[in-house]
Amino acid sequence: MSIVNIMWAGGSPYVSVHKVHQQILSQAEPGAKVFNWLLQGQGSDCGCESTREWHLSHRLLKGRHFWVLLRPWLYGRLRAALEQVNAQVLVLDGLGVSRLILPVMKKMPEVRAAIVFHGKTRLHRSDIALLRTLPSNRLRIVAVSQTLARTLEQDLGVPVKVLRTALEPERFRRELLAPEQARQALNLPTRDVRVMGAIGRLVDSKGFDYLLEAFARASQQQPDLRLVILGEGVQRSLLEGRIRSLGLVDKVSLPGHRNGLAKFYKAFDWVLIPSHAEGLGLVLQEAVMAQVPVLCSDLSVFREQLGEAGRYAPAGDLQAWSKAIIDCATLPVDQVASAQQKALAPDLAWRSFSQASQELLRTS
Repeated sequence: MSIVNIMWAGGSPYVSVHKVHQQILSQAEPGAKVFNWLLQGQGSDCGCESTREWHLSHRLLKGRHFWVLLRPWLYGRLRAALEQVNAQVLVLDGLGVSRLILPVMKKMPEVRAAIVFHGKTRLHRSDIALLRTLPSNRLRIVAVSQTLARTLEQDLGVPVKVLRTALEPERFRRELLAPEQARQALNLPTRDVRVMGAIGRLVDSKGFDYLLEAFARASQQQPDLRLVILGEGVQRSLLEGRIRSLGLVDKVSLPGHRNGLAKFYKAFDWVLIPSHAEGLGLVLQEAVMAQVPVLCSDLSVFREQLGEAGRYAPAGDLQAWSKAIIDCATLPVDQVASAQQKALAPDLAWRSFSQASQELLRTS
């Protein structure tokens, strides 16, 4: 059996997406051959083994203006490559990859595919028509949360399977650094401070800009608080400027992206997730498995996972987030973390995810 996993791009912005796909592929049947393809970027950036790098230009992938004339040539190359590895099952990274691969599949009736949607996507009429082209026995549309699945079903008018992403708990826990080691690795004091952590790309949708404002207010009442935002992105300069203007240089750090980022969770007393929107939010799962309590935006996708055990504040609400951060500093950390872990039930979630992934990768 041959499985081809086709991803849009590599690099730190796509780490979570690659992690999800590798978790799915880990459930392939024994003896299955797995091929990783990357349309843009380098395979070394995403932790994939034996990755074929296509190095396709953005203009060619979008197929606009003159570049649309090259589409038949590109389709021919892709089809030849799929036939060369005797591809039977394709795992496609969202809409961008699907726009490129589904037209190729029309001439390969023996191949079936699963499209994995990781977040809210703007669908055009042409996209809806394309996704309805192949019958359900050849194409499965998958969403990483129930919340996202409902939205896609409304837009597409076809069934969307829920494959709520889960991480292998035992493996994840083995890789965690002890609290003191994690703090030392991030150049943080090991005592007499309470450290709030935030993890993600430094982009507008993650809400780190308003988090800084809320943290500044909270730290006036709780001077022992520190904030670490792990990640990289286009908003770095903006966030650095806000840190300076708010007088937080000694209280907030931006260490950038770190390889093996998940091992640092125990450096934090709380993890803050101020996102405006999320497809699932692996950071929430990782924090809870590390037994670190989470304060997150009041989004349905987060309530889907934590229910009443979650600590929530409305996305973008400075006053609510400031108050919530102050409250977190006074709550019993172990008690909250235990309740959130019970709600998430990571071991059960992993078993369900494993079974669903195995079904997804079957040839019939």
